[in-house]
Amino acid sequence: MIPTASRCSPVLTPLAYFLGERVVVPAYFGPISVTGQSHLPATGPVILAPTHRARWDSILLPFVAGRSVTGRDLRFMVTADEVKGLQGWFIRRLGGFAVDVRRPTVASLRHGIDLLLGGAMLVIYPEGGIRRDDRVHNLKPGLARLAAQAEAAQPGLGVQILPIDIHYGEDYPRWRCPAQITIGEPLTVGRYLSSQDSPEALKASAKHLTEDLQTRLETMVADRQATEVRT
Repeated sequence: MIPTASRCSPVLTPLAYFLGERVVVPAYFGPISVTGQSHLPATGPVILAPTHRARWDSILLPFVAGRSVTGRDLRFMVTADEVKGLQGWFIRRLGGFAVDVRRPTVASLRHGIDLLLGGAMLVIYPEGGIRRDDRVHNLKPGLARLAAQAEAAQPGLGVQILPIDIHYGEDYPRWRCPAQITIGEPLTVGRYLSSQDSPEALKASAKHLTEDLQTRLETMVADRQATEVRT
């Protein structure tokens, strides 16, 4: 059985953020470019939906969107393989919760919905795994379904999804590698829900939301690549 419960330890979480933001990220990376932080809400349920390029992503995201920027702790949805042993012990106390992407359980999805109902900021990698070829792969449907179910459970909740493009100067980021993070305009989940209250209608809304998120991420990546060519 995969543990689904998670929390932000009042001792470990501030320490991890401090070490990551003040020590690890500045010491390891070269120039870090961040745009679009004005799109980050200070309150309310939100899902950060970044491209997934390296394991460093989960260390950079708190640096650009965590407590020093928004005053909020990020809650990460991670794969079941990542919550084993000592690493899993730390992840669950730093706000992470596990989902078996091959066979997601009702309990794990329910935990994500409960976090959104409580106004949390979740991080879910919509591509599923790490992709190093600098293109957006087909998005998994789980993110949109989770967001739609939370919004449907409490109409007017105001769940937002923020697409994020993460790009490194190298496929495998090495010491002093530059990084570029672009935070896009949010997608408002409530606008995708229909007046029909049925599983079929909810599934259709989530499909539409997934398609729009895919398009938004692809556009962000293409715009960055075009800028790189011009410069």
